[in-house]
Amino acid sequence: MWEEVEERTSEQVELSGVFVIFIVLAALIAAVGIYLDSPILIVGAMVVGPEFGPIAGVCVAVVQRRRRLATRSALALAVGFPLAIAATYLATLAFTATGVTADSFDQSGHEISNVIASPDFFALFVAACAGAAGMLSLSTSKSGALIGVLISVTTIPAAANIGVTAAYEDWEAWRGSVGQLVINLGAILVAGTATLAIQRALYDRRRRRHLQEPGRTTTGRPEGEPTRRPAAS
Repeated sequence: MWEEVEERTSEQVELSGVFVIFIVLAALIAAVGIYLDSPILIVGAMVVGPEFGPIAGVCVAVVQRRRRLATRSALALAVGFPLAIAATYLATLAFTATGVTADSFDQSGHEISNVIASPDFFALFVAACAGAAGMLSLSTSKSGALIGVLISVTTIPAAANIGVTAAYEDWEAWRGSVGQLVINLGAILVAGTATLAIQRALYDRRRRRHLQEPGRTTTGRPEGEPTRRPAAS
């Protein structure tokens, strides 16, 4: 099982041009959704967001003590999110300069942005649930793509709102959005790592019990050696 988990994770943690394009596009879609106060566009941005892979990679790397995987995963997140924020910042400046959007941005008229910029206990709770669900999806038959959407609900909109509020120089909302992103990423990583660690501990305990079954000792085979030998080729 753990070999399969590592294989799934390793395929999605690379910092690549495709990863950068997807996370930037997701943030831009979310930025428009924030300005128009459109939940549909926010959901669309969540579908496009690719950050589930690197987040899962960090969690797996911590549990498996794989420094190289942790470095690759953290690098993808450390580069991807700033680029996404910068893209939304520049896009918002361009929209305001060309008259596509208004010169001012009132939080009271944009409920989605207001919620993002006001992190609370429920934001932390949802992020923790998303992290646990995401890690469980790696070791079960549940779709990782669907879980990735759940992960994005706590990250992509926050990153987009950082860029939007910075462009409008709404520094109070900017600080709230930064706090939202930091809290959400932290909660996802802690909950995801804890979930994998618990699964690993339960797996190791079941394996030890299996290796200590009486049937293995009566056959005269040492613990850990399979009772069946592979058929000769």
